[in-house]
Amino acid sequence: MTARTFFSALPQFLVLFPSAASCYFVAAHQMRFSVRKTALLCAAVLTPFSLVGAWLCGAWGIDINRFGLPALVLFYFLYRQTVTVSAPKALAIYVGVCAVQTFPSQLAYALDARLHPHSGAASFSCGAALFQLALSCLIVGAAAYPAIRLFSYRVDELDVPSIWYTLVGISSVFLILNVLCIPQSYQTLYVGRMRFLFIALETGAFALLVAIYLLFYWASAIIMEWAALKERAYLLETQARQYGALRTHLRETSRLHHDFRHSVHLLAGLAQKGDLDKLRAHLTEYEGKLAERAPVNYCANDALNALFGYYKASADEAHIRTDWRLELPDPLCYSELDLAALFGNLLENAIAGCRRAPEDRRYFFLASQVRRDGTLYIVSTNSFDGTVLKGRDGYLSTTHAGPGLGLASIEAVAEKYHGSARFSHNGTEFFVDVALRELKE
Repeated sequence: MTARTFFSALPQFLVLFPSAASCYFVAAHQMRFSVRKTALLCAAVLTPFSLVGAWLCGAWGIDINRFGLPALVLFYFLYRQTVTVSAPKALAIYVGVCAVQTFPSQLAYALDARLHPHSGAASFSCGAALFQLALSCLIVGAAAYPAIRLFSYRVDELDVPSIWYTLVGISSVFLILNVLCIPQSYQTLYVGRMRFLFIALETGAFALLVAIYLLFYWASAIIMEWAALKERAYLLETQARQYGALRTHLRETSRLHHDFRHSVHLLAGLAQKGDLDKLRAHLTEYEGKLAERAPVNYCANDALNALFGYYKASADEAHIRTDWRLELPDPLCYSELDLAALFGNLLENAIAGCRRAPEDRRYFFLASQVRRDGTLYIVSTNSFDGTVLKGRDGYLSTTHAGPGLGLASIEAVAEKYHGSARFSHNGTEFFVDVALRELKE
């Protein structure tokens, strides 16, 4: 191995550093460790890998792509351990960065073909490698601000796995095509106008990929706005139902108050006769009627209180024994829509599960508590018929193909607040444990 071959391969490996930075730019708000610690971890892994990889490629004549591409799979799993984003988001970010970084490589091959027309990709020159590294750093530098200030918020807010997997597929197409289009012999670029077409196609493909990412950004904003409106409409609909129930309660209470004068005459007559047993029975019956129609305040938030009231009525209709002990922050330190989505899905799933159990074994226990550190803990236990479907990634829906959307929504809210959501079952009992941490400004 000569020093020239080593220094030709080393810049190609050093491209890993700006690529790694790009991955963390987009996940800026969901890094598991501090920026300094993450940078040290990346340096501790990538520096020896780059040095050893450059030496092996130079000494043994190994194609850097055959050596580096398998390593990218390993690096993904290492990256996944340093961020708190979900697997679809992490994969979309990682594959997207890899796809973008193939374009400086392709343009570097075009430059190398001009400098050394009788060479090939296996004999990548030091000048072309440095050009690739410089162009890669330039792209990362230009993308840093929009990635941190704009795209990172999409990563935080957009919790639709199918959209992220679609982005993975699009990025993979560009990545695979660029790998397949690497000119093994530069002589092929000198056939007709191939070199010009090669550069034009690569530039056009890069512009197209950037346009797709921008369209994704704008489309995701519309999707998120639509989802927020849908959640708000659901809350308003629930509040409307609860308002109707309150109006009914007021009418019934008003009627009871109106009829109370008749009860007074009856009580006076019973008291005059000394019939204390009937007097007590009448008072007990009247007190029970008032208690049946008394509204329950589960929390200080009107929207969430309406949500709990609606599902409590649903549970009563299904003859489900309930025991709810709810404590929520006042004022709320979490988004009202997020808590509505979390509790709404939790309540809906639990009541649906109870409905599948025999009527005499339907129960639903729910408790929430705010700890001293501001963490909100939610614990739910409900009965069900014991039938579950589980896949590699967790519980599957029993009403449609694929994972349970309600559980996925609960997990998404927990991830947003750097918490956790755990689901388990034992026999005919289903358990949900959720922790939400207060986001610091």
